[in-house]
Amino acid sequence: MKQHLNKVVFAVLALCTAAVNVSAQDKTLRINSFGGAYETAHRKCVITPFEKETGATVQIVTAYSADAFAQLRAQKAAPQYDVIHFSGGQEIVAASEGLLSPIDPKKLSNAADVYDIAKAGLAKGEGPAYSVAAIGMIYNSDAMKPAPASWKDLLNPKITPHLILTDISNGYGMLGFLMLNKVQGGDLTNIQPGLDAVTKLLASGATIVTTSPEMQQSFAQNGAWLAAYASDYAYTLTKANLPAKFIQGSEGTPASFITTNLVAKRPNQELALKFIDMSLAPSAQQCFANELRYTPTNSKTTLTPEVAAGVAYGASNIKGLLRFDAPTIEANRAAWVEKWNKTIAKK
Repeated sequence: MKQHLNKVVFAVLALCTAAVNVSAQDKTLRINSFGGAYETAHRKCVITPFEKETGATVQIVTAYSADAFAQLRAQKAAPQYDVIHFSGGQEIVAASEGLLSPIDPKKLSNAADVYDIAKAGLAKGEGPAYSVAAIGMIYNSDAMKPAPASWKDLLNPKITPHLILTDISNGYGMLGFLMLNKVQGGDLTNIQPGLDAVTKLLASGATIVTTSPEMQQSFAQNGAWLAAYASDYAYTLTKANLPAKFIQGSEGTPASFITTNLVAKRPNQELALKFIDMSLAPSAQQCFANELRYTPTNSKTTLTPEVAAGVAYGASNIKGLLRFDAPTIEANRAAWVEKWNKTIAKK
């Protein structure tokens, strides 16, 4: 009798332990974030409010888009992320490979207010964009009067000695180059017009940088007036007390869409959807705009005039955003970088 009772007790304890483990699992999300100032803002704008509202714990892995995507692919049979964030269009490829779950917009309370361009691929598994880094022109507002207005202003010979080009190994640099290529008559099947323009610009005194800190040094110490780069970095320069402003080119604004994606084959999908939904809320997007000058994708997000001036704000500006085909870029990236390197080596 005693032996039987012990077995019952052990069985009950085992069930309780399993229930606790399941409950703990249901209340834990594993995500990636991008580190540095971005991760600080991510915590403030989404992660901490989510933990307070749900009682859940968010485990953060610092991993940029390419690395996070490589991890997701490697863990295909047993993924570790519940929600994964990308900024380079990797969600399009990941969804096509079955690594992401389709999202029913009815399960997102904020989806109806999100601009169509930011949620077009939900049914295919492409997560919604909750922020956008708009690529336009950062300019020295003391030196450039009037302000630039067109992407073709990058080709103004009076400006060229003070022009900064960004290496296309940098994601923002790639988008800026593709826009320069576009206004020169090229497209994703032909980048030679852009390379020809780069050749002329370098011959006339333009400078190439690879990283964001190099760009800041160029504006602070080396007489830079103009660069094709992202709205968030213009704000970084402003915080460094430099006379930098951001403006969208009249021909359109290429953009880096920062997406939040539901990973397939994970048990916590309802909780993950809650996290994704909170990322789309006006309050979260207002916070990202205030902290980093990212463009909101929720039409109900309200910004102050000062913040709005530094992003692509409102329906009319959102319509001007261009999203170059990410799978085409990924398929050609290595070849394009090789051509770029040969071009700049001739300067």
